[in-house]
Amino acid sequence: MSELYDRTRAVLPSWLALYYAEPIELDHGSGRHVWDADGNRYLDFFGGILTTMTEHALPAVTEAVAAQAAKIVHSSTLYLNRPMVELCEEIAEVSGIPDAKVFLTTSGTEANDAALLLASSRNGANQILALRNSYHGRSFSTIGITGNSAWSPTSLSPFQTYYVHGGQRYRSPFAHLSDEDFVEACVADLEDVLDQTDGRVAALIAEPIQGVGGFTSGPDGVLGAFAEVLRARNILWISDEVQTGWGRTGEHFWGWQAHGATPDIVTFAKGVGNGLSMGGVIAPASIMDNLPANSISTFGGSPITSAGALANLRHLREHDLQANAAKVGPILLDGLKAARVPVVGDVRGKGLMIGVELVEPGSGTPGRPAPALATVVLEGCRERGLLVGKGGLHGNVLRIAPPLSLTADEAEEGLAILVDALEAAVPAKGGPS
Repeated sequence: MSELYDRTRAVLPSWLALYYAEPIELDHGSGRHVWDADGNRYLDFFGGILTTMTEHALPAVTEAVAAQAAKIVHSSTLYLNRPMVELCEEIAEVSGIPDAKVFLTTSGTEANDAALLLASSRNGANQILALRNSYHGRSFSTIGITGNSAWSPTSLSPFQTYYVHGGQRYRSPFAHLSDEDFVEACVADLEDVLDQTDGRVAALIAEPIQGVGGFTSGPDGVLGAFAEVLRARNILWISDEVQTGWGRTGEHFWGWQAHGATPDIVTFAKGVGNGLSMGGVIAPASIMDNLPANSISTFGGSPITSAGALANLRHLREHDLQANAAKVGPILLDGLKAARVPVVGDVRGKGLMIGVELVEPGSGTPGRPAPALATVVLEGCRERGLLVGKGGLHGNVLRIAPPLSLTADEAEEGLAILVDALEAAVPAKGGPS
């Protein structure tokens, strides 16, 4: 493995992060498990960053991809594309957006880029509202609206961005407030920020649950309350559903549905392709058709990715994996809360999207972030046969997001490994942390 690591570092950028002191090469997968090149088997609780949505090597997807590959792999949007149209019809049906049209892309970054283009070209505005601690992609424009400094390498941007409260609770200055008062405080903050603009703001973009930010969110209803303010000022609301979409939260198909209002634009990616390069934008025709220039996509909605994504989405719906996330998720969420490990400052999330924030023991509330402990637990989980993710502004949050077909037995198995790895990371009394 060191030979592949050396080759990786020689030819790929140094800023591409690799998990683990001794990085692993994932060789194949099946169901909720993956195997590395050395034959070690792991229960996968991260799914390639929330991308393996249903299961590894889902037969319906592999068969659809193989069948389409035997016909034609690529054509571009300059030609009629039956798999793309069928996928977009199904996405429009489940979108909850009135008179919906869909534009397919190759990633969530590109989807958010396209949404920003639609919003800013609508009235020529280049001012954008975003949530603090947010992440929306790695392109020049999406970095410019990302509120998480760890993922924003430049301050240059095509947008003037204003950041508002409401994306996270645990470390918020409003954390002590009730849900109702928290929402009220965030709305007051939003209105104050808007009063400091010249009134030409294109959109607010928000993740219902912040992904890279550590699976954080404000209380249900906060984005709906924002929507009332935004619509009074002719400002669009973009819901970034790259990580929350397709039933992952269990309670709803989309994260925005917990907030009591409908967004103007929805972006998606990751899970719908189950590993295929797929993203997109959903908007009413009045917004989608309003782009004042020609545009195409060379790779977005290619026949092969559309065929695989359609098979994946149909499998998800036919097997009601949203209901499974609602049923199995509490095994992990409640079990982690009940464990009461001293290094755990907060356990949060919905369905199969759970964050565990690690802090220095005895450092009060909310506690000093403990990124080194998060790394220890990440390694400890891998040693015990479990893959989880890591994130948060301080790099101290474990991100747990298994495929939505996770069984109750697998949830119990993963929970036991997580708790064991967390307890093993508790610093010895009087010793170094």
